[in-house]
Amino acid sequence: MVARVPAAAAGIVFVLRTKELTGSFAAAGVAAGSHALAASACAPALGRLVDRRGQTLVLFGGTAVCSLAFGVFALLKPGASLAAILPCAIVSGAAMPPVGACLRTLWPALLGDPAKVHAAFALESALLETTYIAGPVLIAGAIGAWSTAASAVACALLLLSGILVFATASASRAWRGSPRPEGQGGALRAPGVRTLAVVFVLIGVAFGAVEVAVPAAADAAGTPSAAGWLLGIWGFGSFVGGMLAARGRPPADRVRRLCILLVVLAAGHALLALPVGLWVLAALLLLAGGAIAPSFGLAYGLVDTAAPEGTVTEAFTWLTTGIAAGLAGGSALAGVLAEGPGAGAAFLVAAVGAAAAALFAGARRGTIMPRGAGEPLTGT
Repeated sequence: MVARVPAAAAGIVFVLRTKELTGSFAAAGVAAGSHALAASACAPALGRLVDRRGQTLVLFGGTAVCSLAFGVFALLKPGASLAAILPCAIVSGAAMPPVGACLRTLWPALLGDPAKVHAAFALESALLETTYIAGPVLIAGAIGAWSTAASAVACALLLLSGILVFATASASRAWRGSPRPEGQGGALRAPGVRTLAVVFVLIGVAFGAVEVAVPAAADAAGTPSAAGWLLGIWGFGSFVGGMLAARGRPPADRVRRLCILLVVLAAGHALLALPVGLWVLAALLLLAGGAIAPSFGLAYGLVDTAAPEGTVTEAFTWLTTGIAAGLAGGSALAGVLAEGPGAGAAFLVAAVGAAAAALFAGARRGTIMPRGAGEPLTGT
């Protein structure tokens, strides 16, 4: 989780630091967007390299390059041009090590028992919310308020320290992907991986819409500063949901449970469109967030059986890329609606995205149905 904090905070770090260097929010947006685009575009290639070469080399190599880019970014002087900033943003994004995908490939080998694997995915999805809450608050808020250069250095140091511990652990060093059959392409050749990738795109649309709709709602209420804690409550709801899911037994039919959770996700976010005060909105965000981590935990648990042999790490990275693409689209659409009809319309984008994910997963159920899905998962 320490190694994943920089990925959660990098966007706001590039915004704050670039604005300080150039004086332009437009340049800041280009830098942050370039970092995110490079990360989502290159993650599958890094995942494929992990499947072929193991985790250690890719994690250490990516960390070295990414940390160096953060360091160079921190050393830039005020007045630096966007042409000097963009290489730092692009390289740091492209080389960001796929530690999340690497961790998820280890759970089945480490735990064996499907009930424990189910709990691990749910727990990880819950704890991941803490990185998206604590990362920006710690790096961009506390450190960035003192020095934006220091916030970039903090990203590099957290990445280095987290990867050093993770990649030197015996489980990570020993992990090797299954041999890939001759002539087999990447993970997207599998219908199940394509289905899950599209589901994550649609979930990303929902999340991107919420990240725009909440600030719009706070601004309309005359308290724009409330956006931060409102989004934090949304993330806390996901954390609580994930912790509860981690304590439960895995469902006999994981695909059916995933579809139900996505319907709950859609319904919860539809309620956000109601014209209510900020305190009621906060309560609704807490409820709406409760299905996020459990949904992710179930979806991640389906990847191992959906991915072709020798492509499991790459498959996980395609889900990351999918949600990044959805976030971009959802944010853009919600931004247009927030300017016009208002925050309520933007929240409806989130509900439609989650509902579309549920419908698509249900329609493509057969492609992601794990072996033995109709039987209780009670042992190895």
